[in-house]
Amino acid sequence: MRQLLYNGHIYQQRGQFTSALLIEDGYILKCGSDQELLAHQDQDVTLIDLQGKTVLPGFNDSHLHFYMSSVAFQTVELYGATSIDMIIERAQQFINNHPEAQGKALFGRGWNQDYFETEPRLINRLDLDRISTDFPIVFSRACGHVVSVNSKTLEILGIHALTPQVDGGQFDLDAQGQPNGVFRENAIDLLSSLREPLSSQDRLNLLTSISQIANQYGITSVQTNDITVGSEEGSAIEETYRHYSALNPTVRIYHQLCFTDIDTLYARIQSGYHQGENQFNRYGPLKIFIDGSLGARTAKMRQPYHDDPSTRGIECMTSSVLDEFINLADQNNIQVAIHAIGDGAITQVLNSYQNVIQTENKNRHGIIHCQITDMPILNRFKALDILAYVQPIFLHYDMHIVEDRVGQGLASTSYAFGTMEELGLHVAYGTDSPVEGLNVFNNIHCAINRQDLKSFPENGFYPNEKVDLETAIDNLTIGGAYASFEEDHKGRLLPGYMADLIVIDQPIFQQDYAQIKDVQVTMTMVNGKVVYTR
Repeated sequence: MRQLLYNGHIYQQRGQFTSALLIEDGYILKCGSDQELLAHQDQDVTLIDLQGKTVLPGFNDSHLHFYMSSVAFQTVELYGATSIDMIIERAQQFINNHPEAQGKALFGRGWNQDYFETEPRLINRLDLDRISTDFPIVFSRACGHVVSVNSKTLEILGIHALTPQVDGGQFDLDAQGQPNGVFRENAIDLLSSLREPLSSQDRLNLLTSISQIANQYGITSVQTNDITVGSEEGSAIEETYRHYSALNPTVRIYHQLCFTDIDTLYARIQSGYHQGENQFNRYGPLKIFIDGSLGARTAKMRQPYHDDPSTRGIECMTSSVLDEFINLADQNNIQVAIHAIGDGAITQVLNSYQNVIQTENKNRHGIIHCQITDMPILNRFKALDILAYVQPIFLHYDMHIVEDRVGQGLASTSYAFGTMEELGLHVAYGTDSPVEGLNVFNNIHCAINRQDLKSFPENGFYPNEKVDLETAIDNLTIGGAYASFEEDHKGRLLPGYMADLIVIDQPIFQQDYAQIKDVQVTMTMVNGKVVYTR
């Protein structure tokens, strides 16, 4: 069966539009004018009148936690809370509305102390004890790099003043030297046993549900970091993705895989790193964490934090171990994608990459987030041809804290979306859901307007770093395809490319940029099949 989409304003690539597409077997067969393509229709063609609407390639989210996003929807929603009291109220309301969850470990995500109006501090065990001391409570900060728990959690896990700290992480102590319930970076792994295992059907239902939500936002491909190879939970999630891809998937998956240790990576390589792949479930880069987040002051900086000179953040992996991972991956032609936010972490990663990239970055190694930068760092990206995985939506929050955290000088060269384009870097945009939401148009808004979602400041935050609309769209389509080695058949609406596309409700190429965050998707097509309509 063929589909003929006509009477549209179809964006193919910068400066190039068409009005009609002919699709066959999940790929674009022809592009052209309505008159040209309608003249060759036959009885086997399904006609879809686009009614003049704008059509874009399906969005490719270059970095998020897809399965974890589905799990986050099942927990206490803490985003936007403006006080600790509000967090406690939301938790109590969740317990009252979910009697089946009472007495079990309670999980929540999304709090941010910088939004607390009267007491902007991290939540501690005493705060969460106000909810309950009878069952564990585990509430993650929005960034996922800090987690706060109640006293019952510490009791169950046997964590006390003499418990050894964790390499690449820590649990905080109060003035009396006792754990205060705040866990950072690698220490968060101590909490993993608290979550009850889900059935295979429950996991599949979650993945199907988040796919439907992604389709509503025009997302047709994701590059997701959910699986830690070598862990029991990682194996279960990996099996869920295999099952999902064998049914009726509506999102293409490209995994960013963590490994428990170097031996586990070596074993995976020996058994076949890419074994069991298909078009909807592919294995991509080795994923490594080097530091934490800016908001939690765990991002690794070269100099002490401007607003807390006692710390430079946390280094989650030493350079010697990092080199070992990168060398093993590169020798086996495996891509590497490394979480690095602070300028200290980014420099550490660039140094390690420089050791293995002799002439060209053939495996397309990259850095995820790459937020705090200066011109020498950005020039090193260019010299080594390092892929930049960028989340413009982070500006919504970070523009309000970055000058406090790192000082005005360094802030002015950070989140350097415009400079990255001027240098000709390979850039791929993403949401990092569930850290931020799945609404891709919020990402575009932050990239082209450099404002928060309340349209502040009027002229943009360091407006010289704005990009144009085409650049933002390309970085969400072509850029993502490059990151997954698919740029020759994904990310453009041209003959021979995958028929993954979206129809939107506003003529974005003919209107003011200020309206971009209000755009809604009216239809999403994956593999030539309509998977969402509004």
